[in-house]
Amino acid sequence: MSRLSSLLATCFGIGRMPFASGTFASAAALPFGVLLAMRGPVAIMIGALVATIVGVWACGQHAAKLGVADPSECVLDEVAGQWIALIPIAMYGRIFDWRLYAISFLLFRLFDVLKLWPLSAAERLPGGYGVMADDVLAGLIAAVLLWAALANGWM
Repeated sequence: MSRLSSLLATCFGIGRMPFASGTFASAAALPFGVLLAMRGPVAIMIGALVATIVGVWACGQHAAKLGVADPSECVLDEVAGQWIALIPIAMYGRIFDWRLYAISFLLFRLFDVLKLWPLSAAERLPGGYGVMADDVLAGLIAAVLLWAALANGWM
């Protein structure tokens, strides 16, 4: 297995934690997401896109070498999904409102853990696409809900 793909797929070892590795990876992604959000919505969108593209490759390589469709230690998908969930914060310029980051985190983790349809169907895609797709969709759902709350003045 390529050392680089494993390092990236596991977010430099976070994915090898004995429990809740996805939650820890999402939490580790937050400070970097804040920095991207401070640069504006385009910056965090680009960051999420790069994490997704790299994740398809790295997680696909790592999963293939292990012979497992979606190894639990592949957590780069959590980074991409969490950053997607932060996009509305940057769109609305609410980058210093810590409550929104907490809500974004909780929404993303909720949808990632529940894996309701269409997330459950997306993870059946082949290779790295399946590893990444469900978390990207969970991030999108969380982002849409957060955007709707902000757009309607509920937050």
